[in-house]
Amino acid sequence: MKIDLYFSCWNNEDILGFFFRHYDPVVSRYFAYDDGSTDHTLEILKQHPRVMVRRLPRPGPDGSFALAPLPIAETAWRETSSAADWVMICDVDEHLYHADLLRYLSDCKRGGITIIPALGYQMLADSLPPDGLLCRQVRRGAPFAAMNKLNIFSPSDIESLNYEPGRHMAAPRGNVLAPDRDELLLMHFKYLGFERVMARHAASAARLMPLDLKNGWGHRWCFSREDLERDWEEFDRRAVDVVSEPDPSLSHVHPRWWNSYRLSSNSSQAVAGE
Repeated sequence: MKIDLYFSCWNNEDILGFFFRHYDPVVSRYFAYDDGSTDHTLEILKQHPRVMVRRLPRPGPDGSFALAPLPIAETAWRETSSAADWVMICDVDEHLYHADLLRYLSDCKRGGITIIPALGYQMLADSLPPDGLLCRQVRRGAPFAAMNKLNIFSPSDIESLNYEPGRHMAAPRGNVLAPDRDELLLMHFKYLGFERVMARHAASAARLMPLDLKNGWGHRWCFSREDLERDWEEFDRRAVDVVSEPDPSLSHVHPRWWNSYRLSSNSSQAVAGE
């Protein structure tokens, strides 16, 4: 099975190793779009034999930091991944999880599924582990509707994704069929070490542009220490052992934007959105 993964990055040297250890068993090729990293991110990327490194185009003075990766997510895969079975689009701190991911993807392909949205969890830990797999070492997380994302799709079936900023929602077009039962999880490994997150927020907030601030994009990066403490505590209060959840879909009480695309909602291979 051929799987291509596209991601953008900026100064992610502390978490890139976890990213590759998680995805290397399933991903055939990576396409990394670097946004001018000044740490060791580029060195790490160039040392990986399956990574193709490209520069993320920067927006003009009236543009948006949050919107900059969207053209890549919408168009880059068309040029290079038409023969792939699946395309993944992820941020470096987004780890897609299934107990048997390759088998699940094969089953979905055979069943005619063309998009696989994931149920999102905000993962929590007091610190970033020194090594290993995050999905094994950091298992506590809280259901997080904003991270219910479309990260996997069949490039031969999808015409466009139509992501909103941050890829938190999409309106895919083409032969769009989602599974009837949600099994794929998105572990968002961001809240790993309070001081680490505070520093990352400050660095990211400094890069926000006027359009981002006007629309509230990246608002969490502007959290005060007190804001982050309250947000962290709320996630911690609702956290569960994500890996041990017997049916993660029961933890997610919010409506899912992909319900209308489910296999059971489409009696024929109709073109969604038309």
